[in-house]
Amino acid sequence: MVKIFPKGLLRNGSLFFALNLFLLVGCATYQDRVSEARRMLSSGKIQEALVDLKQKADEVSDDQLIYVLDYATALQYAGEIDQSNRYFMMADNLSEEKDYQSISRVAGSMLFNEEAVQYKGDSFEKVFINVFLALNFLQTGNFDSAMVEVRRMNQKYKLYSSDDKKDFEVNPFSRYLAGVIYEATGQMDDAFIAYRDTYKLAPDWQKLPEDILRTAILSNRQNDLQIWQKQFSDRKVEVDRSLRRSHGFVKLIYLQGWGPRKKPDSQEPLVPELVPVFSQTQKAQILVNGESKVASEVLYDTGLAAIETLRADRPSLIARRVAARIAREAVAHELSRRDETAAAGLVSFIVMQASERADLRQWSFLPATIQTAELQLPKGEYDIQIQGLDFSGNLSAENSEIRKVKIIPGKTEFIIWRSVR
Repeated sequence: MVKIFPKGLLRNGSLFFALNLFLLVGCATYQDRVSEARRMLSSGKIQEALVDLKQKADEVSDDQLIYVLDYATALQYAGEIDQSNRYFMMADNLSEEKDYQSISRVAGSMLFNEEAVQYKGDSFEKVFINVFLALNFLQTGNFDSAMVEVRRMNQKYKLYSSDDKKDFEVNPFSRYLAGVIYEATGQMDDAFIAYRDTYKLAPDWQKLPEDILRTAILSNRQNDLQIWQKQFSDRKVEVDRSLRRSHGFVKLIYLQGWGPRKKPDSQEPLVPELVPVFSQTQKAQILVNGESKVASEVLYDTGLAAIETLRADRPSLIARRVAARIAREAVAHELSRRDETAAAGLVSFIVMQASERADLRQWSFLPATIQTAELQLPKGEYDIQIQGLDFSGNLSAENSEIRKVKIIPGKTEFIIWRSVR
């Protein structure tokens, strides 16, 4: 028989039973523990939500990474960008740390549930850490630091590609974000390449043809321009270079709603599934001096990508739980053999079986979709506000504060806005 538990663990069946029962009782899932903070954030009690999350994020635990991720995202929503950066960087470090699990903790994950081991995040979440850092730097006009994060995303993609990750885990939004930053800093040739690479990953994005053609013109790539004009024969893009010398841009990146949340799978309750979360606010529009100008378009469906990622991992998740059941049966058999009470093995097996559940840990503050909208405005100062729109295009209950924006010719002013209802 394979020995899957530490020496001495089964020395006393009654003690083992008591320990199991202690671990079983009163153990809430991650979704239970973070639901109140999400509710407070959605109801406008932002500071209360931050206090609740900070305490958990600062505590060293097996779940610290996931609390740090949710707390950093809440800080971004609250406009506390410096603190948000600090915790996203902490999350990046935690996700990359080597984790040498003790034998007893690995055994615990087999005998009880996977929440007994430290949460390290999946590749999908690890890449989004750098996405959110880049967005924070864009808000503060720190384009150099934003590009550092884009390069870090690309490094992670290469690593995950070598590990045979699926195509949908290669987030096209990061490539698009690189193009946006290159274009904002006047590096049109690099912007064209980034947009072109994004198209290879996401050919159905409606905005990409315009981005590709525009940057091909601005970078004087005549051969490429002819090729892509044939590819996008239904799109006509005119670029007035003199207008770009007198106008600037407002670029909205809108983080819409809540991404899907984990719950026990309806068919296999011991593995998780992701369920979409309803959001009233579906789109956003930019108002300039009180007048509606342009509405956002979906750029990247974060929720769908997360669901597909988990679906691809489903076979391995099921296989691990099957192995866990075999391990529990082995432990129960050994208990029955060693303990004077014949029922010890059966009772312990029942307790272990009842304690097993799906691992519902996830970065639960991710948005459902990432959307974008852009305006070109003459030089000057403007009152800019972002308003939320519902399914029917009517105003939702969410909007940003009015902010003064100074438009500088040839420059881009980035606005990152999040809706949570």
